[in-house]
Amino acid sequence: MSSFEETSGLSFEVFPPKTAVSNQKIYQTLHDLQDLRPNFISVTSSNRTLNFENSTLKLADYVQNTLGIPGVVHLTARYFDKSQIDQVLIELKKLGIKNILVLRGDLAPGCPPKKDFNHASDLMTYIKSQDSSFRLFGACYPESHPESPDKVSDIHHLKAKVAAGCDCLITQMFFSNDTFYQFQENCALADIDVPLLAGIMPIVNRAQALHVLKQSECHLPAKFTLMLDRYQNDPEALRATGLAYAINQITDLVTNQIAGVHLYTMNQPAVARYIYQATKSLFTATCSPY
Repeated sequence: MSSFEETSGLSFEVFPPKTAVSNQKIYQTLHDLQDLRPNFISVTSSNRTLNFENSTLKLADYVQNTLGIPGVVHLTARYFDKSQIDQVLIELKKLGIKNILVLRGDLAPGCPPKKDFNHASDLMTYIKSQDSSFRLFGACYPESHPESPDKVSDIHHLKAKVAAGCDCLITQMFFSNDTFYQFQENCALADIDVPLLAGIMPIVNRAQALHVLKQSECHLPAKFTLMLDRYQNDPEALRATGLAYAINQITDLVTNQIAGVHLYTMNQPAVARYIYQATKSLFTATCSPY
């Protein structure tokens, strides 16, 4: 992995495209992200139509071995059995990919889950038992997991995930930094001491905003909803204010010395570049390597 001094303090998430046209574009997207010097690029995994080897693994290989950027593969516990995981670990070792983001995975209609791993922590324990050299990332929820009965239970399960071998946590998107800081404090009180990367999603168009509002249970601060209401029919203004909002979030987070920022790029390199240019001078002065 590149040294922290050679990186921007940002990391990026991309997803494998589902169409031939988009599949051609993703490699240009990755090239566009390369010179932003990210800490790593993570590649999501689909529970449904995409073959893992031909989508997630192929792109992570390209990130790691063609672009020279640390690649992180997403693995969903519900949709792999032990024999499949054994094969994936062999392939990752061959490719020199050492980083795995382990998720439980949402249930996909018409796609029955496997039975070996019910939770992300189960898969983490298994991977570490097979090869402890892999660096495992886990997801966390500043506003608690949607299925968690309360924040105390959520922190308890998160602590179990770290005990299972999670080396670094990445938050789901949030739009209130105060929510993140309270979550960070709760983690510290529970002796969860692995690096905590803040997940930021810039909202740059109306369709994305509507999707976020429909799918997310994030608290939306008044200034965020005011932005959406005021500029929902003005694409250029919504894009400008959405980028400004994300940059303000990142500036505040980095000033408070968070471990790093993971940007949900939605495969839009121009958005990532804009944010990188606006924030690159902040990271080298304040962030610690994860």
